[in-house]
Amino acid sequence: MITANTITEKTVKTREVEVSPDWCAGCGDFGVLSSFRKSTLEKEIKSHEMLVVSGIGCSSNLPGYVNAYGVHSLHGRALPIATGAKLANHNLKVVITGGDGDGFGIGIGHFIHTMRRNLDLTYIVMDNEIYGLTTGQASPTTMKEHKTKTTPRGNVEQPINPLMLALVSGATFVARGFSGQPAHLSSLIEQGIAHKGFAFIDVFSPCVTYNKLNTYSWFKERIYKLEDEAPDRDLTDLPDAMTTAMEFGDRIPLGLVYKVDKPTYEDTEPVLLNGPLVKQPLGIKKELFDQLLEETM
Repeated sequence: MITANTITEKTVKTREVEVSPDWCAGCGDFGVLSSFRKSTLEKEIKSHEMLVVSGIGCSSNLPGYVNAYGVHSLHGRALPIATGAKLANHNLKVVITGGDGDGFGIGIGHFIHTMRRNLDLTYIVMDNEIYGLTTGQASPTTMKEHKTKTTPRGNVEQPINPLMLALVSGATFVARGFSGQPAHLSSLIEQGIAHKGFAFIDVFSPCVTYNKLNTYSWFKERIYKLEDEAPDRDLTDLPDAMTTAMEFGDRIPLGLVYKVDKPTYEDTEPVLLNGPLVKQPLGIKKELFDQLLEETM
């Protein structure tokens, strides 16, 4: 069992809760959940020191399956909610989980602005290249010519390149994983959480029900690990990272694409230099605070 102060055993079960995932059998999100649980235990992050925030979608149910604080928020709004929580208590480990539709569709504006601020957040996107919860419409990452419920003659739109978008928007940690390789993915998530700055991890997480093109076997025929083929890559080389991010076809790279150390928003905001806002004095009497709380809650 896990308590507020100690981790008494390093098993994935200490991150489990009573509620079981309701994803389709074989959904890639199971692999992401398992990897996430394992990575946070390896870092020995206590449950009361972590917040998991999500938006709307199949993958956004993930906070309910993790023994930590969680917020299942609005469609596309997970990042601003996570930002508010992080600024209120920047000692808290804040992780955002969601899907390609939630993050790169309605939430794309928040995605860009959170990255350029370099907030100390970790964003894990379960990218299945389809809208799964709403039963199979084309998403922002659906490949061209892919026939879906909303593109029966084939998708004519150019898909978004999440890695490229993250690189040009200011993310200081950019990686790609695959739910079919949970050990590798767990390592990436662990590194992302440890990174001080905005860490973005795009995860190929196949939808076995509505995406019959981008399947486990489709990815396994194409993926390769960057650390295997180029172990001495300069991870701070932005042009090289962009070239890597553009590679998507017969060969698709997995692993850490880019990593650089830069001051975070929390480091440069003067009001936060005195410590987390939740531990700073309010500057008002308790009676007024209680009155305001009563009026707004």
